[in-house]
Amino acid sequence: MLKIGILLGDDIGLEVVPEAVKVMKAAAAKTGLEVQWQELPIGKRGHELHGHTMPQPTVAALEALDGFLCGPIGHAAYPRNDPTWIMPPLRKRLDLYASIKPVRSYSNVKSVHKDVDIVFLREVTEGMQSSDTVVAGAGEFRPNDEITIASRVITRTGSRRVAREAFEIARTRPRRKVTSVHKEPVYRLACGMFAEECRKLAKEYPDVKYDEVLVDGFAMKLVMNPQQFDVVVTTNQFGDILTDEGAGVVGGLGLAPGLCVGERLAMSQATHGSAPDIAGRSIANPYALIMSGKMLLEWLGRKRNEPKATQAAKRMDVAMDKVIAEAKHLTADLGGKASTVAMGDAVAASV
Repeated sequence: MLKIGILLGDDIGLEVVPEAVKVMKAAAAKTGLEVQWQELPIGKRGHELHGHTMPQPTVAALEALDGFLCGPIGHAAYPRNDPTWIMPPLRKRLDLYASIKPVRSYSNVKSVHKDVDIVFLREVTEGMQSSDTVVAGAGEFRPNDEITIASRVITRTGSRRVAREAFEIARTRPRRKVTSVHKEPVYRLACGMFAEECRKLAKEYPDVKYDEVLVDGFAMKLVMNPQQFDVVVTTNQFGDILTDEGAGVVGGLGLAPGLCVGERLAMSQATHGSAPDIAGRSIANPYALIMSGKMLLEWLGRKRNEPKATQAAKRMDVAMDKVIAEAKHLTADLGGKASTVAMGDAVAASV
């Protein structure tokens, strides 16, 4: 039996996460997959119950699960200068080192390009982002008003494990291709170490094609000809930028699901924010969270050798394809008039 947590988050998280769970439960029922669900407070609700947006009881419970869904967190609206109101650092605390973000176009959804199907993998526990690279203190500082200094941390372990995840995912896809994105000619040691580990891994996967593209050239190629890419692996800050660019190529953040994975635990978390301006109106697009849930089942099927989870994920994929193709139950941002619940109901029924 799989143990999966439900963290609603803030604002539209309270609307889209239940739709993802609804569809996952429908898929699990169809395949006979047994799942024990556990709802846990985080964000504003966590603060109301435990005085902190990342309550210790929630963290303790998460460490005993196989995976969890986390809704968007409304951190932009949290009070400043209060350490109990923070963006919960779940990735760092749980060592969820790889952010997996698929970018896919649909023929009947407006987008810059069609026939795009890319999976991005971004290392998310090190790199340039100061909050991800230190346990205490700060990764950037200003010794005087004229100078700011920031650090970038790259490790062989961090590079190797995100690269391995990329090659493993590539093996499950028809094209079996991995592209490493870096800037080695400029950052000889930092990007150099990342590239070295990717090259080593490529030798262990002779059945997977491997190439490398410099980050600035990749940004251009992603806009001009994204169809050439399959699985893309890169470092933290480069991935932070490129995944949003990729989402823009296929229609926006409403179509951007995500999964953060560690050695034994994974978190479904969409790219989009908590959108307080539309919260409570049932107009939020549940696609990203539903497909993030699909990715969690897919990952658990592979990592736990659980074929029923793999089958459930496939059912969710097919169901979403059908609902989008029929275009009868889509939210406004996808060109329809359906509510959040109606679109979730349609996907669950199609499972």
